[in-house]
Amino acid sequence: MNLDPKSLVESLTTKRHKARQALGILLLILTVVVSAPQSASLFVVGTILAGIGIMIRLWGAGHLKKDKELAQDGPYAFVRHPLYVGNTLIITGYLAAAQIWWLVPIAIAFGLLYYPPAIRKEDAKLRKRFPEQWEAWGTKTHALIPKLQPEGELNIHNWSFSQSLRANGEPIIAAFLILGLVVMGSRIFG
Repeated sequence: MNLDPKSLVESLTTKRHKARQALGILLLILTVVVSAPQSASLFVVGTILAGIGIMIRLWGAGHLKKDKELAQDGPYAFVRHPLYVGNTLIITGYLAAAQIWWLVPIAIAFGLLYYPPAIRKEDAKLRKRFPEQWEAWGTKTHALIPKLQPEGELNIHNWSFSQSLRANGEPIIAAFLILGLVVMGSRIFG
């Protein structure tokens, strides 16, 4: 495996999906490891933001029917990519809770490098797989900025814990994210 800087950059930009997941996890771990919260109120605000992001991801993953049907209910009635909305809130919350400000530009660069291409790729895939449904839903539903009124049915009863677990292992990820917040909190409250 060639680890020179040029091939590393090429690998990170051409194999974005795998790199995005690994780098996102590393960014969150780094945030926990170097966290130095001083302001309890800022820590609490960050924890609330991250908690909302975790709940959005759990909600979204529980409505996701990967490659079987186009998810348009639950959080998908508000926004096309609720998992990315959840990620953005989690990262923002973690950064506020950790209070390590040099990580902010790194997180912004990460988001700008990986999310727009991932959204374009996922939208193209869904548009191709579900052309009529996607056009009706996708043209009215924003990618990342949730609508105040849902575009379709919420169908709260359609949420499934087992689907959330199968889709992305979301409850397990949520537990680790909460653990990270507890570790950071112990530095200010412990």
